[in-house]
Amino acid sequence: MTDPDDRAGWADGLRFGFGTLSVLPVRVERWDRAAAARAMTAAPLVGLVLGAPAAAAGALVAWRAGGPLGAVAAVAVLAALTRGLHLDGLADVADGLGSGKPAEDALRIMKQSDIGPFGVLTLVLVLLAQITALAGQFGHSPLRGALAVLASATAARCALTWGCLRSVPAARPGGLGAMVASTVPAAAAAAGTAVAALVLAACGLFDGWSALRLPLAVVVGAGCSRLLLGRCVRRFGGITGDVLGAMAETSATASLFALALLG
Repeated sequence: MTDPDDRAGWADGLRFGFGTLSVLPVRVERWDRAAAARAMTAAPLVGLVLGAPAAAAGALVAWRAGGPLGAVAAVAVLAALTRGLHLDGLADVADGLGSGKPAEDALRIMKQSDIGPFGVLTLVLVLLAQITALAGQFGHSPLRGALAVLASATAARCALTWGCLRSVPAARPGGLGAMVASTVPAAAAAAGTAVAALVLAACGLFDGWSALRLPLAVVVGAGCSRLLLGRCVRRFGGITGDVLGAMAETSATASLFALALLG
């Protein structure tokens, strides 16, 4: 594969990013690694945009019906806005890692349309953890819950950026994973995460110490997703679209754990 061409514009990258990472009606006009590099660098922005309606929905439901239902609403809206893409990837990776089979067989298991016991168990635990953590945040106040949703959605997309570093190969040819693999320079990933953290810090000013809590949660989420990335690269030989989805859900969940532990 060739290195991404810097001539791709940010508009092409944003269309690529929103067109592939959300259900928003965006027409992808350029489908190549140059646009993919821009898209994955700008993935945190996709997280902010998708997180906003989920945060608003969760806050509204929490205000009228309580924190637990607000948490369910927020998680459901995020899943709907992504067609459950990342959750599906999480389940597939859990089945692949849990199979204990050689890389080629594990990748074949991940590509199948059904979900095995490892995938089901992982989905249940992750969704339970996300809803429980968000319920606590919404229980404090609708604003704090909304900010937690925004932070977790952004942390998930920061993980996608780090998963596409130029030092990380694709596990197999073809598919979205191969298209975006090895496209993002480390400096660009760091810059994108830093900008996202600063935006969240500015939003957190409306809730006191959240100005510090939210950026820290993003860093924790990204760090945990990197641990999963290392495991998958060693196990499968690189990334796939499923691995990126699993990294996103891992980062989102870890960021919510961090917010819960920070009070």
